[in-house]
Amino acid sequence: MPSKDPKIIMAYRKKNAENNKAYLKEYRQTEQGKKSLIIGRWKYKGLIGDREAVYERYINTSKCDCCKIDLIAGKTGGNHKVMDHCHKTGKFRNVLCHNCNILRYHLDNNYHAYLKMMTL
Repeated sequence: MPSKDPKIIMAYRKKNAENNKAYLKEYRQTEQGKKSLIIGRWKYKGLIGDREAVYERYINTSKCDCCKIDLIAGKTGGNHKVMDHCHKTGKFRNVLCHNCNILRYHLDNNYHAYLKMMTL
């Protein structure tokens, strides 16, 4: 689409909305589409650094780096795979299960909870 006129762009998008929707649905099912979606989410959440290398590690990790439980695909369940990163610096740390990621978040943000956990 060579035009930069906003009215022409909007008319084009409206005219081709169904085709674009079908194309995106199909694209998101491909490996490249899944990769793009995951890396896009990480970028939105603030991950900095080499996202391609982090993605390769994420895809190839089958056990939690903390508790060694088998990780499952998907977005639900305590042992689904998550990318752990520092919320202050944005740097990648580990591939963890959801439960370990939540625990690490609370320990990072609450020193008293950390001390309490050390006494258990």
